[in-house]
Amino acid sequence: MSFAAAYSVSDSEGLKAQLAQSRPGDSILLRAGIYSGQFEIHHGITLTGEKGAVIDAQGLGSAITIFVSDVTISNLEIQNWGGDLYERDSGILIQDLAHRTKIESNRLTGRGFGVCAENSANITVSDNIISGDPERHKLDRGDGIHLKRVESPVIEGNKIFHVRDGVYIEAGKHSLIFDNQFSEQQYGIHYMYSKRDEAYGNEAVDVDGGYALMSSENINLYHNRVSRAKEFGVLLNMTHNSVVSSNRVSDAHNPQGKVELGNEGKGIFVYGALDNEIRHNLFSTSDIGIYMAMGGEGNLVYGNQFVNNRTQVKYVGEQLLEWSRDSRGNYWSGYMGWDSNRDGIADNPYRPNDGLDKLFWLYPEARFLMNSPVVALLRWVQSQFEFGEPNGIVDSFPLISADMELCVLC
Repeated sequence: MSFAAAYSVSDSEGLKAQLAQSRPGDSILLRAGIYSGQFEIHHGITLTGEKGAVIDAQGLGSAITIFVSDVTISNLEIQNWGGDLYERDSGILIQDLAHRTKIESNRLTGRGFGVCAENSANITVSDNIISGDPERHKLDRGDGIHLKRVESPVIEGNKIFHVRDGVYIEAGKHSLIFDNQFSEQQYGIHYMYSKRDEAYGNEAVDVDGGYALMSSENINLYHNRVSRAKEFGVLLNMTHNSVVSSNRVSDAHNPQGKVELGNEGKGIFVYGALDNEIRHNLFSTSDIGIYMAMGGEGNLVYGNQFVNNRTQVKYVGEQLLEWSRDSRGNYWSGYMGWDSNRDGIADNPYRPNDGLDKLFWLYPEARFLMNSPVVALLRWVQSQFEFGEPNGIVDSFPLISADMELCVLC
């Protein structure tokens, strides 16, 4: 019978020696000080540190590499690992089949990946601060947390900035990502070829994009926030059977965006995505509230609030789409309708994507005329004499008032 033992070390050589001779279940405490070099873990141990314990990889490789299951790393400052993304240089590199790793309450600062894992399961990364190199171009940085073919990871309560993507999930499933903060990076969460994932309570600020769901399915994205994104708050790209609900996106704005290029800031961008539900979200004060293109028609859109976006809807397609469900549509801040029976639903349908809207896309300098009596008359004439097959967006049950609990900006 063997018993777990507790050890403490105070220098790099002592740490390497203790890592080599420890047994599963042992714990190693790093005394305050700098531990230079790269360290490998081949036993299921707990590695933790006093305040002031720093592992410095001296700009080379990965600071800590884990080869086995049931390892916990906590309360360490890990810095200055390498920046070779092809070699997966990381603050903490988790090798294949190293399951049930726990990365808790560390501070990681370096050029490559913060935490990187492939072909493993049940990894927990919680309450860490992960930062990359702000001098590098975003696409040359590593991701804060990079998981490929990882099943059932839990990513909770981390603060991640100056990286490429905050959390990157590829070909995984059953991930749970919640209560994280992302800033100064490409995307907060980036799903690729992933299935049956859940993300809630996250916040992304000053990013290129908030939450990118690409070539994935059965993603549940809810109660997240995005502000000051350059490209989009939420992206649904070739993603199916997913739910985007109760999220708040504000101030998606691209200072270099051009109408003809379609690169303006979007609250939500739906591109070639089918069979999704977009419901009860707030999209506000952005260049475009919702942009839908390239076969993104087969989705349910209802109960959302589109508030003070420069353009509420941009739809590039030839079909007529109904954006309501069970006699309940969306709230549009620019729509002035009547509600004669006071049921909260306007008496007449709303067409936020009609021919006049398209004209204003092409000639934004004429936007000041949008609410003029002349344009109101033209919209009425257009509604009475529809030429050709109708297309665009119709909300047959537009909401008269905003949900004040969700729409704190209204």
